[in-house]
Amino acid sequence: MATEETNNTQGPPPSQQSSLPDYPQMILEAIEALNEKAGSNKSAISKHIESTHSDLPVSHSTLLSHHLNMMKQSDQIIMLKNNYLKPDPNSPAKRGRGRPPKPKVPLPPGTVLSPPRPRGRPPKPIDPFSPPKPKTTAGTGKPRGRPPKKAKTETVTAPPPLGVKRGRGRPPKVQPSVALQVKERNKNGVQVSKVPTKPFDGQKPGTSGLRKKVKVFIQPHYLQNFVQSTFNALTPEKVRGATLVVSGDGRYFSKDAIQIIIKMAAANGVRHVWVGQNGLLSTPAVSAVIRERVGVDGSKATGAFILTASHNAGCPHEDFGIKYNMENGGPAPEAITDKIFENTKTITEYLIAEDLPNVDISAIGVTGFGSPEGQFDVEVFDSASDYVKLMKSIFDFKLIRKLLSSPKFTFCYDALHGVAGAYANRIFVEELGAQESSLLNCVPKEDFGGGHPDPNLTYAKELVAHMGLGKSNYEVEPPEFGAAADGDADRNMILGKRFFVTPSDSVAIIAANAVDAIPYFSSGLKGVARSMPTSAALDVVARHLKLKFFEVPTGWKFFGNLMDAGLCSICGEESFGTGKSGWDKLVTVEDIVRKHWATYGRHYYTRYDYENVDAGAAKDLMAYLVKSQSSLDEINTIVKGARSDVSKVVNADEFEYKDPVDGSVSKHQGIRVLFEDGSRLVFRLSGTGSEGATIRLYIEQYEKDPSKTGRDSQEALAPLVEVALKLSKMQEFTGRSAPTVIT
Repeated sequence: MATEETNNTQGPPPSQQSSLPDYPQMILEAIEALNEKAGSNKSAISKHIESTHSDLPVSHSTLLSHHLNMMKQSDQIIMLKNNYLKPDPNSPAKRGRGRPPKPKVPLPPGTVLSPPRPRGRPPKPIDPFSPPKPKTTAGTGKPRGRPPKKAKTETVTAPPPLGVKRGRGRPPKVQPSVALQVKERNKNGVQVSKVPTKPFDGQKPGTSGLRKKVKVFIQPHYLQNFVQSTFNALTPEKVRGATLVVSGDGRYFSKDAIQIIIKMAAANGVRHVWVGQNGLLSTPAVSAVIRERVGVDGSKATGAFILTASHNAGCPHEDFGIKYNMENGGPAPEAITDKIFENTKTITEYLIAEDLPNVDISAIGVTGFGSPEGQFDVEVFDSASDYVKLMKSIFDFKLIRKLLSSPKFTFCYDALHGVAGAYANRIFVEELGAQESSLLNCVPKEDFGGGHPDPNLTYAKELVAHMGLGKSNYEVEPPEFGAAADGDADRNMILGKRFFVTPSDSVAIIAANAVDAIPYFSSGLKGVARSMPTSAALDVVARHLKLKFFEVPTGWKFFGNLMDAGLCSICGEESFGTGKSGWDKLVTVEDIVRKHWATYGRHYYTRYDYENVDAGAAKDLMAYLVKSQSSLDEINTIVKGARSDVSKVVNADEFEYKDPVDGSVSKHQGIRVLFEDGSRLVFRLSGTGSEGATIRLYIEQYEKDPSKTGRDSQEALAPLVEVALKLSKMQEFTGRSAPTVIT
């Protein structure tokens, strides 16, 4: 039995609900008012009722479907091609089933009717004088008719006795009986189906979960296999009776996936599922909800399924993704993702409560399911409240509000139609008093408005133009400050007026100014960390401020371990991701950046992305680079042959990381080429694509001379770029003469 509970903001009290007309009456009134010749569909009827009556119950959609069906069966309305009409009172009566009886010809008066003939063929007349016929049998002596079927017996082959040699060849397979879906009730009173399934190849979670094309995820059992494999990889106390968060960036297929996961959570014994309104929660907000939110019964979340493919495009032909975050708010560690992958290779069945009705995730409230034996409920909550509360405890909102109210300061924020839009209006407009016109593309859309939700100079074209960095001159004076976020809002791009801030610089500037600028860090920093491909700008700050420093593989789970152990306060990745032990972002402008360069020097930095490269070719390229590390002399010969003005190579290796917290070792994390003057080349295969392979090439050059820190980045790095392409034989292996994206 399903019950629904909502707070008083979700509907009128019972005393007011009594004035609501019956659904049949509202439906007939809607059809009359719409007066469509071909009839009105359910959606049009529902919208008319909603516009006419403001006090509808939360279960309005379900009730409407029920009454439309009942009225159709009782002939109160007619359904034609999914449209509903009122029956025409002048139409002829509905004909009964079957062929109508033929009209009977009246008989003349005085006609005597003979008695009805008995059924069957009449017997032949018997000749009393004929001799009796002898009894005969068929030639085979077999009785007439089909013989009765023999009862089936199951043959069981006994194992050969000890010492007897088994026959040659593989024994024949035992044919299994047809797998049937078994239904039973769990202790929560939810009817559970055990659905037989088979493994799918390639369900290995990458650094950010499992990402594939939508057409792959919508295959029968594909998503279910991965979710069940995840449940099976967790300890029982993190599943049975637990509280899970299920939400994401709102991309195509998210709403269907949420309903599937809810039903599987119920079947696996989960007690509560928390869903952000409309299925929207940014990845940082999911982390905040896991760590900060407390249910009305005192419950805390033990983990979350996040539905996102991050900065990848989304639509029926693009990408979908799913990842699991643990009770600390961070991504599942490799020990868990390895278990998930192993489970996907052997899975034979999954559990799902198929009969559970879908939950309306657009309406805030609690929907309960269960029986006297137990309870399972789904709570839909406001996506922004917990995150805004956390932000207000970290930043000085009064000071920021004062800045935004200044007529001398203007800014522009672009959510790229990703989930960040669910927070932009609440934070910037409602909390900080900014003008709504400062927000670009802040309505979350399933297809991200047809764009690519990757905050870089290539895909954030509208913001780039607003900030005066486009190819054509922007007629209006650019704002002082601009920022953009990716699909799930865990990456950012910072721009000043006609000025681009690299992610590597932004994390270094945050670390250098955090204690004085951010109240959360006023007591000091515990340490800083960056991913291996990120530039060494943060290293210089750490040395200057005498902070603990960590270089980790790409992936936020490595930062999470350090933060949980109290070793790190601020961390960042070159892919426009910045974090802290509150997991948030800070932005800056040109004068702050140049001041930073004057103090710490500048790390010229760029990234070349070669997307959708043939996977075999990408692996061959990486193998070639590993092999070439054995001879630095040969490497330097290639370097000097390409550019004589480039420094000498002093080391080349494949990055390997041992976690100082749990001792786990991560190998094959990228190839580094280190130069005598501090310059670096890094080659890495990315795990964020959904098909093919993505090769990322990172080029970095350190410049301490203040007179040389103002050069154009691509101009300064041109010699190293030429060396990198020659050293890797990029075009020979990939067939690409240019990268897909340059950052």
